Amino acid sequence: MSLPTTTRQWILTNKPTDLPVLSGSSPTFTLRTHSLPSLEPNQVLLKTLFLSNDPAQRGRISANVDPGRLYAPPVSVGSLMYAQCLCEVLKSTSDGFMEGDRVVAGLGWTEYGILDAGACQKIPAIEGVGITQFLGALGMTGLTAFYGLIEIARAGKDDAVVVSGAAGATGSMVVQIAKNLVGCKKVVGIAGGADKCRWVESIGADACLDYKAADFRANLTRATDGFVEVYFDNVGGEILDLMLTRMKRHGRIAACGAIAGYNKSDQPGIKNWFEIISNRIEIQGFIIFDFMAKAQEVREELVKATKEGKIKVDSSNETVVETGFEGVVEAWMKLFEGGNRGKLVTKIV
Repeated sequence: MSLPTTTRQWILTNKPTDLPVLSGSSPTFTLRTHSLPSLEPNQVLLKTLFLSNDPAQRGRISANVDPGRLYAPPVSVGSLMYAQCLCEVLKSTSDGFMEGDRVVAGLGWTEYGILDAGACQKIPAIEGVGITQFLGALGMTGLTAFYGLIEIARAGKDDAVVVSGAAGATGSMVVQIAKNLVGCKKVVGIAGGADKCRWVESIGADACLDYKAADFRANLTRATDGFVEVYFDNVGGEILDLMLTRMKRHGRIAACGAIAGYNKSDQPGIKNWFEIISNRIEIQGFIIFDFMAKAQEVREELVKATKEGKIKVDSSNETVVETGFEGVVEAWMKLFEGGNRGKLVTKIV
């Protein structure tokens, strides 16, 4: 098979203030073709097999954020859209990789690309575990869940825990780690829709509440009777505001995401701020990059828990969307439509 000399790429052409625009005269992304450079020493030529779809990507293209306040470099207009990818090595000038190896790397929305070998992580073969799990449960998503729950919120066996976005990639791992590894006394999930809630309960939650239900507030009050020690926040917005009223004194909140407001230029404020003061609530944001020194150790722990059946890692905890490369943006947008259960992955076909 001849090696590619060009590649199609999705380029950021207009930074969105609200929901990304997929068509019209000013689309957020444009599909373009670029030439591939020659391989230099200690590099690899990669073919994208799967793309990781993550809410954090939205922050990197926002028109409303000061780049100096971001935790990762923003995507510049005219540049390739960033993404973590699962790739196949087509050619290597590195002793560490050979043709056919599968790796995870931040290649971006491109069919093919060249990276330094040090920017790639080889995927180990684990019997019964699909390779896409290294974009989710056994990748950055699982590490984020572990870090936020264990290191930031300091969850323990005597704690009651609430997890928003519980049917999503990170939230579903938080539920499993809280219940099956930490052994928290009670784990309550929040998700959108009855089907998602039942699934969250099937992986370990004592209860999962549908935030779309008319009686959601009443249900949350009942489920958190006596209040809770820990809240793992993936969504921000109104649910965070409501959870401030359900925290025990000296409760801990791990602030992981704010997807409720990622596509809104007009952000509502927190109404229950005095709860933080009067009940001495601790809220701490965190970024997984601060935890990378422990990444290998924690990944091994998650793999061990998977083999022991404590963590459920199978097709039920990921949504894989198969599409041609031209459908990459539409697949990513499912994140903001609630169109996924567990990790949302794009398979290039």
